[in-house]
Amino acid sequence: QVQLVESGGGLVQAGGSLRLSCAASGSIFSIAAMGWYRQAPGNQRELVAIITGSGSTNYAESVKGRFTITRDNAKNTVYLQMNSLKPEDTAVYFCNADGVRVIGRLIPRSWGQGTQVTVSS
Repeated sequence: QVQLVESGGGLVQAGGSLRLSCAASGSIFSIAAMGWYRQAPGNQRELVAIITGSGSTNYAESVKGRFTITRDNAKNTVYLQMNSLKPEDTAVYFCNADGVRVIGRLIPRSWGQGTQVTVSS
């Protein structure tokens, strides 16, 4: 079994910063990739950033230069540093892990419960 727990969301003024964390727990041997998605009301869930175990990253165009994703493989934890936040960044942010190898099983995709990020103008 794999559990993903996000933290760090909250309310912030435009131009401010937040740092999201997501820790994966369980009998985990490896995780191919971890990332962050977000979903605003009425919108589809969209990719924000993703990072592989080798350190390769990909960002949504809207967050490039403002957000930074990092990963601690030893802790099975992914972080999202969000700077210069804009009201349009307001959404529920979900952590995900792809290709989680646990004892006796490969889990294609796991999701956290989400954490609310609200940016006011």
